Amino acid sequence: MTNWAEIDRLAKSWLKEAGERIISSFSTALDIQTKSDANDLVTNIDRDIEQFFIGKIRESLPGHRILGEEGFGDELKDLAGIVWIIDPIDGTMNFIHQQRNFMISIGVYEDGQGKLGYIYDVVHDELYHAQAGKGAYLGDDKLPRLEKTKPETALIGMNSTWLTSNRYMDPSETLIPLANKVRGTRSYGSAALELAYVATGALDAYITMRLSPWDFAGGKVIVEELGGIVTNLKGEPLDMMGTNSVLAAKPGLHEAIIKDFLNKGEK
Repeated sequence: MTNWAEIDRLAKSWLKEAGERIISSFSTALDIQTKSDANDLVTNIDRDIEQFFIGKIRESLPGHRILGEEGFGDELKDLAGIVWIIDPIDGTMNFIHQQRNFMISIGVYEDGQGKLGYIYDVVHDELYHAQAGKGAYLGDDKLPRLEKTKPETALIGMNSTWLTSNRYMDPSETLIPLANKVRGTRSYGSAALELAYVATGALDAYITMRLSPWDFAGGKVIVEELGGIVTNLKGEPLDMMGTNSVLAAKPGLHEAIIKDFLNKGEK
């Protein structure tokens, strides 16, 4: 039988150590490279931290598999068994330019179901974490269940890219009507941070057109443990092996956004 308490203990200790490694890198020069385009950045620290986690998992939990953003994990075709989904630095551009507003994001899944979720704000030493069925926490403080809200009073995380013409959506599907309806929008440059803010109520929803599993795996566990809803923009379950549009929102608000703004009234 899986000892989730022990896995949780190990994950938290590794997150703390990884955070210390990142902080110590602030005074050193970064090796910055690009991936898919000039704005898709990766550093030597991203790679070092992913390899750090992989080494720890391989040593302590050899039966577990790993899906990592930087490609040092396993080549997976499914999520059978226990799989760690790791983003060593979510918000790499913020890491490079600001040395803040970036997170370590980890989700631990069993046969495709989220069991443990972690979002670690390294600079502020704040750990958002959850175990399925046992609540979600910020540090030692248990987070309250998310309450229903409506668009008119909502503050939504949304990158301004999705309000302009872009390659990921048809011009007729603009999110401008939604942006005009809600109380306000914000963008922080880290999907994990914005999912953490949904979990704490600092944001009422987070919307994006394109995320990979490592961007949302940890946050999905945390938000859902609090009664939030995390789907793609059609209201369908997320593909944990591919890229997705993502809508994470409080109950009530999620349904309203899908019905009134994303599916034009059609379920």
